Amino acid sequence: MPKVLLVEDDPGVREALKLGLELEGYVVVEAENGAEGLRKLGDNPDLIVLDVLLPGGDGFGVLREIRRVSPVPVLMLTALDEVEWRVKGLREGADDYLVKPYALAELVARLEALLRRNRREEEVLSYADVVLYPRRMEVRRRGELLELSPKATLLLQCFLEHPERLLPKETLMGRVWGEEVEPNTLEVHLSTLRRALGEPNLLHTLRGHGYILRK
Repeated sequence: MPKVLLVEDDPGVREALKLGLELEGYVVVEAENGAEGLRKLGDNPDLIVLDVLLPGGDGFGVLREIRRVSPVPVLMLTALDEVEWRVKGLREGADDYLVKPYALAELVARLEALLRRNRREEEVLSYADVVLYPRRMEVRRRGELLELSPKATLLLQCFLEHPERLLPKETLMGRVWGEEVEPNTLEVHLSTLRRALGEPNLLHTLRGHGYILRK
């Protein structure tokens, strides 16, 4: 069953939405404010329903923080019907926007559409705050686009496909170059990748054994 993170400060609205979504077959994780919503990103939701007006800060700020670390689809809820608010939400990274009052059936239909669209999207590989979109060879860390060479990107993809596993240099050479190459060639590309990723360092060398991606 798809999991929805529901970030809504009004307890009555939150409870009604939770009940309605559960009846439609969703697992609902609740958060009553932005800080709690960001913490519960660790529950790996398939979708996020995010209210714009939240205590202690607005939903747009929460959305920006979500986009720094996750491509999960976000639908924003708001009582603000002005076009500029909808445009702002979409430009900040929202995938859809629904104005209150709304029918539960419309919310569910929009969530279903987001799930379908997300399934059609390319594969996304991620670890910690690093995200790789393999089809377009795009890498981001904390939301910032990184400039990587094709070889460095392929190296990172190999690590992201096997996080926290020791990878011998022969495995990396075969995956990226299709054959063994001079050890110095591999080291140069790994060094370039480390610099591009920045701090804190995620790529570690176990001398005589290989390399590992870990926090």
